[in-house]
Amino acid sequence: MHQVEQKRLVKNEDIVYSTVRPNQEHYGYIKTPKDNLVVSTGFTVIENNKEISSSKYLYFFLTQQRVTSELQQIAEHSTSTYPSIKPSNLEDMKLFLPLLDEQKSIADILVSFDDKIELLRAQNKTLETLAQTLFKEWFVKFNFPNATGEMINSELGQIPKGWRVFRLNELIDTINGYSYKGKELVENSNEALVTLKSFNRNGGFQTRGFKPFEGNPKSTQEVVIGDLIVAHTDLTQDAEVLGNPAFVFESGGFDKMYITMDLVKVTSKVDNIDSAFLYYVMKDRKFKGHCIGYSNGTTVLHLSKKAIPEYEIALPEDLKLAEKFSKIALSTTDKISNNILQIQSLEKTRDALLPKLMSGNVRVN
Repeated sequence: MHQVEQKRLVKNEDIVYSTVRPNQEHYGYIKTPKDNLVVSTGFTVIENNKEISSSKYLYFFLTQQRVTSELQQIAEHSTSTYPSIKPSNLEDMKLFLPLLDEQKSIADILVSFDDKIELLRAQNKTLETLAQTLFKEWFVKFNFPNATGEMINSELGQIPKGWRVFRLNELIDTINGYSYKGKELVENSNEALVTLKSFNRNGGFQTRGFKPFEGNPKSTQEVVIGDLIVAHTDLTQDAEVLGNPAFVFESGGFDKMYITMDLVKVTSKVDNIDSAFLYYVMKDRKFKGHCIGYSNGTTVLHLSKKAIPEYEIALPEDLKLAEKFSKIALSTTDKISNNILQIQSLEKTRDALLPKLMSGNVRVN
């Protein structure tokens, strides 16, 4: 392939690629880096030969699932502490390399997919930020419609008159996930487990965490599109996912979905509270801090079963303001859901087209 270096200054249009566990897909394309940006242990840098190849074309080649799987197989046979590859493994890879103009055209097509996907993700981030801001104004700062400014004392401090402190167990039920056995995982099934990997570390839900299975979960552990789930386990000590809420936005083509023991399903048991409101309760940083305080574990973090039910929040006694917020939040959630479906459609088309373009089976004039 092209020149690969293990430790150096990163330049514009370089490709940074993880040499540890390639299947985790830690890589990036550098655009306008800061001065003196260096990558070192665990990453390698690929410098493109601009006379014969497009750096973007190379990036798309290296990020194919086929390539990361091949590199992972090499890594599994390494003698290092962790499954890892050497820069020479990348240099030795063979690829279909059409004329430079065709490479650039192929890269432009794939970039257009990525640009559309990023635009939709940015829209979703903006929509969610607006809803979170409104939640904070009404239920944290108490700047809600028709507020009188009269306050009373409570265990959470000063709250508006006519409000009281609720524990979530007064408003919701939590349902634990299914403890499955390894032998229940299969290649093909019309039923899937929704796992911890269904939680995107940047927020939101992803179908890549689905696992086809054949087992005997309880009917209460089934989830459908629109259900609210919360992560009860975190594989990192940074608690990036622990306590995070997510809506099940897509079924991945499966007939039935069930949550695993690493997740809980949250359902409302009062008329004025729905999952749209509860989602933003759990997106608040105060809830995140509460969950971290209820966690335990050294290598893997686990959330106490008491964490969600014992969380306290101040709300109007009649809960009508929560109902009003839910109507606004539900509209936002619908827009986000539609965008996610568009993203998944674009990703599916791009991922189907990518190997055909990279192999020369589909040519671009």
